[in-house]
Amino acid sequence: MRVNFLKLFYHIKYMNIAEIKRIIQDQEGERNSLFTTERIIEREAGGERALNAFKYPNIFAVLGVRRCGKSVFSWLVLRDKRYGYINFDDETLYGIKAKDLNLVLKSFYELYGTDLEYIILDEIQNVVGWELFANRLRRTKKVVITGSNSNLLSGDLATHLTVRYIDFTLFPFSYGEFLIYKGVSPEELRIREYSTDTSAIAEKMLEDYITGGGLPESYKFGGDILKSIFGDIVSKDVVRRHKIKNVVAMEALAKYLVSNFSNEITYNKLKNIFDIRKVDTIKNYVGYLRESYLVFILERFSFKLRQQVIAPKKVYCIDTGLINALSFKVTEGFGKLMENLVAVELLRRKSYWHGTHEIYYYKDHRQREVDFVLKEGPQVKQLIQVCYDISDHKTKERELKSLVKASSELKCDNLRVITWDYEAIEEFKGKGVKFIPLWKWLLQDSR
Repeated sequence: MRVNFLKLFYHIKYMNIAEIKRIIQDQEGERNSLFTTERIIEREAGGERALNAFKYPNIFAVLGVRRCGKSVFSWLVLRDKRYGYINFDDETLYGIKAKDLNLVLKSFYELYGTDLEYIILDEIQNVVGWELFANRLRRTKKVVITGSNSNLLSGDLATHLTVRYIDFTLFPFSYGEFLIYKGVSPEELRIREYSTDTSAIAEKMLEDYITGGGLPESYKFGGDILKSIFGDIVSKDVVRRHKIKNVVAMEALAKYLVSNFSNEITYNKLKNIFDIRKVDTIKNYVGYLRESYLVFILERFSFKLRQQVIAPKKVYCIDTGLINALSFKVTEGFGKLMENLVAVELLRRKSYWHGTHEIYYYKDHRQREVDFVLKEGPQVKQLIQVCYDISDHKTKERELKSLVKASSELKCDNLRVITWDYEAIEEFKGKGVKFIPLWKWLLQDSR
């Protein structure tokens, strides 16, 4: 082990332009092989935004959870352009310094010519001090940076660039993208939505999607690769990046949050569970996991900001495939997985098309809960419940009572219940409620 470390140290210390050119060409070969041997699909959004960003020398930042397809997305956006690409999430580049980035630029020029217009710096957060280099580079080139951290643009780059960058958060495959990858046309399902055969196909594919999730590599390698991705997120994007000393607690917290998807959490309870002295430490740890896109947190809606801040939060995992692959027992049934999937889809729509939307959950003093509150500006635009099986009368009445009560409190009459297979428009206590199957809701054009 010591010998390998010394070799790595020697390699980084004496890295030269020939070595960097070799790495760039090796990565180019892997990229070309991927396009000839793998099924590559267009993503739903972001490409037009990227091209608009490049009307002038600029930076376009593609952010998102590890292995969600950021690199391929960048290649697709620039497929007809001349670009240089380097991925810093490569073990042969581990430890590269900011001062060596000029060697990367020289390597691009020697390989592709000095008139190269586009540069892709993949997983650039692995290079400490990269911001000033990117800022200088964008004065003459159009730059794409990708990263697995939501705070990638919060440092010197944001300070220097002010408004001269555009960022975009890419999510794992949506249900529609999953269908296309599997050779099923979402448009055909929409056209024949009332056919029995269509519903059967759509529901079967949806079961597969919920089980496997939306991270593309899971379709090839299954749960084992998802376990590896989870490990990389925690070790590389959290522990290494933030120099976490209590690695055991950090790993345990990550697993706990993923296993408690679609449930409420409080920082005080987490502090006690993991025997950590300060609640601020737990807040920081959860914040690091959120920055890595592994989990995200929804606030409880309240018109009073203080109540919103002190109330319990709800935690969701970025991908249901990760939940299933980590072998956490889903004790509360399939409905919680559905809820998690709806939460991810709402966040995806916010990122892709509805940046002004705010997403919350709601619970009143009598514990009547609504899964999702969609707000835009001062107005609540929609209330959504998620319920797997609406056939039980008591379950249905409980869900509708909570929905209608929230409707009165929040002054919103746009009410939805997302189910597995029930569809109708019903009236309950003077309010119109639309029931829609999950697969149809996921395939709605929400742009």
